[in-house]
Amino acid sequence: MKMTYKGSCHCGRIRFEVDADLHVGTSRCNCSYCSKRRYWGANVKPEDFRLMCDETGIGDYQFGTMSGHHRFCTACGVAPYSHGYVEEIGGAFVSINIACLDDVDPALLSDLPVQYMDGLHNNWWNPPAETRHM
Repeated sequence: MKMTYKGSCHCGRIRFEVDADLHVGTSRCNCSYCSKRRYWGANVKPEDFRLMCDETGIGDYQFGTMSGHHRFCTACGVAPYSHGYVEEIGGAFVSINIACLDDVDPALLSDLPVQYMDGLHNNWWNPPAETRHM
């Protein structure tokens, strides 16, 4: 069941709302970018995401295929979401950083399903051999 969550960066300059069913699934990836950030995300459709602040002060980092925009706060450095278009995952998406959701019960977080992806080897649909560090 979809619920509305509020999220923010550390300093609160970036604020958003998202309608998501986190029990549908979250993901962790071992690609060079996600592993260094220890990113834990949940993908939603763009219409389920609402930025609740001005885009001033929101940085944008792209790499590789340039299909994703990794957004971050230029004041505190936290990356609360990314967005882009990847046909293989259903087209347009917004990926929410689970750690940036405000006031979520830790018991809910501990029960969320996680799909592990081997992005490091472009083997996205399979988990890497080791996931304990992710």
